[in-house]
Amino acid sequence: MISAAARDALQAWLDHHKSLRGASPHTLDAYSRDVADFLAFMTEHKGASQGLGALAKLTVSDMRAWMAFTRGRDVGARSLARKLSAVKSFFRWLAEREGVDPAAVLAARAPKFQRKLPRPLSPDAARDVIETTETQHPTTWIAARDQAVVTLLYGCGLRISEALGLTGRALPVGDSLRIVGKGGKERIVPVIAPARAALARYLDLCPYPTEPDTPLFRGARGGALSPRAVQKLMASVRMQLGLPATATPHAMRHSFATHLLNAGGDLRAIQELLGHASLSTTQAYTAVDTARLMEVYNQTHPKARTPGKA
Repeated sequence: MISAAARDALQAWLDHHKSLRGASPHTLDAYSRDVADFLAFMTEHKGASQGLGALAKLTVSDMRAWMAFTRGRDVGARSLARKLSAVKSFFRWLAEREGVDPAAVLAARAPKFQRKLPRPLSPDAARDVIETTETQHPTTWIAARDQAVVTLLYGCGLRISEALGLTGRALPVGDSLRIVGKGGKERIVPVIAPARAALARYLDLCPYPTEPDTPLFRGARGGALSPRAVQKLMASVRMQLGLPATATPHAMRHSFATHLLNAGGDLRAIQELLGHASLSTTQAYTAVDTARLMEVYNQTHPKARTPGKA
């Protein structure tokens, strides 16, 4: 059982992330789960409730035992690295607030893993997705809504949560939108003419009034449109078009970034448009471009697969 002191410290750390860093509820839930699981393991591993004094005495061997135990539960390298990152963040906070020595925890090395590259659609496939969304529902205003959502995902590079989080305060939509992204960070994104047109058509057909505090995108019964509904829409569209399972709502955002980069877009500008806190996140799209170049090279160059010297 986790000690009361450790539980209180965990809650204070989560409150810190929520109030000062603007962490999302999803992120806070993941942090809470990861660190609580770590503390529960240490209680079992040590055979006693782990208060702050005991946590200060953790060793590198203790950390290796936790990592081995976690991997033994079929947790992949990527997930373990995420859990370790949360634990390290918690111990850095403990070091600042409680004077706990974090050396053993910070010395633990995250497992290596192959980072997944974004899976964008081709420009033609992205256009086909947008056109096909309008044919998936027999109710005219819902079909227009679906097309407006997907057009915003691709045309503005929005996360699905950002698009569905828009309210009537965003109206009237002009050449740009103010988006509140992860961690409460705000950014301004340009709105291309097709996105404005798709949104205007949906709003003209929508049977529900749009007030400043009501969601822009409504479900069939008037409530907020759910992410699951958009995911099901994309699943239907990709089956109709014969696209891979990676053609998800988020793939439209990936496509936005990749197509801008391929057209000569500046990496820093794309970072701002996507709302990435770190440029290293945006740089994943350069890896996509390089991977595609190598694929074309290996498939087409006369000497690419010829053994021996060129």
